Amino acid sequence: MKTKKMLIFLMLSLTVSAMIFQGCKKDDDPVDMTLATLLAGTIDLNGATSPNTVPVEPTIVATFSADVDPATATTANVKLLQNYNNTDIEVVLTVSGKTITVKPKTVLGTGTLYKLSFTGAILSTDAKPLTAFERTFTTIGTFAPAGVVAHWTFEDNANDVAGSFNPLANGVVAVSYTASRNAAAGKAATFNGTTSIIEIPNGDQLINTKNLTLSFWVKAVDQGKGHFVIGLGAFYGLQFEMFGGLDGAKFAIRYEMADGTTETEDMWFPSEATYNANGGWQGWDFAKSISQPDMVAMLKEKWLHVTYTYNGDAKKGTLYYNGEKMKSFDFNLWPDDAPKKTAKGIKYAGQMPDVQNELAFGFIQSRAGSMWAGETWGGYTFPEANHFKGQLDDVRFFHKVLTDNEIQLMYNSEKP
Repeated sequence: MKTKKMLIFLMLSLTVSAMIFQGCKKDDDPVDMTLATLLAGTIDLNGATSPNTVPVEPTIVATFSADVDPATATTANVKLLQNYNNTDIEVVLTVSGKTITVKPKTVLGTGTLYKLSFTGAILSTDAKPLTAFERTFTTIGTFAPAGVVAHWTFEDNANDVAGSFNPLANGVVAVSYTASRNAAAGKAATFNGTTSIIEIPNGDQLINTKNLTLSFWVKAVDQGKGHFVIGLGAFYGLQFEMFGGLDGAKFAIRYEMADGTTETEDMWFPSEATYNANGGWQGWDFAKSISQPDMVAMLKEKWLHVTYTYNGDAKKGTLYYNGEKMKSFDFNLWPDDAPKKTAKGIKYAGQMPDVQNELAFGFIQSRAGSMWAGETWGGYTFPEANHFKGQLDDVRFFHKVLTDNEIQLMYNSEKP
């Protein structure tokens, strides 16, 4: 009887010990780390719907169920991917207790989809792995690649929303701000065709570069004369003009040669354009031929997205309308003795009193320059000169060459 009681006591003791052991194991053993919250400021990146209003300079904070081992929170284990071209965006990571803060090293593109991923190689301080996850978000606004140097949106003013290229107090004349091509675009700068002008100081800083992209929206009203839409010292820097019949347009841009001298070259795009394979100049390597009526239909009182790129390494300039390549040249195709075969970039070469280094919207140069001052077609004081009449919106400068895909995406995102 005594032995039986001892056996029963031993069995009860073992059962209690097991229960105590299991209870301790449940309470004390660490479990896998999981995501608790993921925020870009106050924007929830961990919700059921991918947000589309994330700032282009976000501070993203991930909070977890356990303290994070800082040694495992590396850029190999936390990735920010730009979706449209599968580019990894460099980030800075900061660990504090249960949080990892993620900050991109560069300003992100607007209206762009990104994917943020955390791998299972991230560990807690108890050496338990994170349950890996991915989340997506889109930055605020319409699509534009990262790296914009200046951007004018003309939302009731002519200030540069990306940088510091703002007009002086007296640098805006007879410009109004009216509804743009769609609701998302807000307002556009509207020019009266006789006196309207916007002048931006230090415009040479915008074009003194090896690589350039200039992009803008323009809507020209037929006025029986040409339109000087944008000018920076005319051909001493950069100009974009539309022909009087709105059956073509051109850029005139100053390029720097290897020896430091500069020369002007026109990106001339009339109707029925030609290139070196169908009778055109040997340096033109592509031209889309558009009939005169179709060209007028494209340019006359219609919103047109214009993009020009110059690649200093390739020595190549390309013009796009509405996201589509229209014409291109290659300085490598110039005659062997042509200085332009050595062109290395774009360079402003204007000097006072002829022209001032001010970017002008609505005319070929700023009012400070005296060049053509006495010409009825080119002097600012003449109402009958080729003042621009129409609207201008979303002017952007980049010191890099946007790809065909980026230009097409930008047009698709912003088109009427």
